[in-house]
Amino acid sequence: MIKPIVKDVLFLGQKSEEATKKDMAVADDLMDTLRANLQNCVGLAGNMIGVRKCILVFTVGNLIVPMINPVILKKEKPYETEENCLSLIGVRKTKRYEMIEVEYLDRNFKNQKQVFTGFTAQIIQHEMDHFEGIII
Repeated sequence: MIKPIVKDVLFLGQKSEEATKKDMAVADDLMDTLRANLQNCVGLAGNMIGVRKCILVFTVGNLIVPMINPVILKKEKPYETEENCLSLIGVRKTKRYEMIEVEYLDRNFKNQKQVFTGFTAQIIQHEMDHFEGIII
């Protein structure tokens, strides 16, 4: 189901909780909502649709990939960049890493470990900041 994007900074500033199998509908809603916003958006976190769970989705080409309870194990090559967010107006400066190694659960709650680089790594870091209540 396509959900409205939350813009309430007090809500967005709260930390998210670990997701369980009962939260899989949130992943589906995130995928539907991202699909509906592809012209302006490349990733979403649970709190952006009103659910404080550690679930994010991001685009890779034509695919939308969900990540449940992701953890960054390694990060290398820091750089400064500017980002925007559907939950905010404008662009803000931030620090990201060129390469990250992430452990996460996939849609089937199977453990995954993967290295991401470049823009995909940046998207994942941005969405994971949402879990901590960090809005660029």
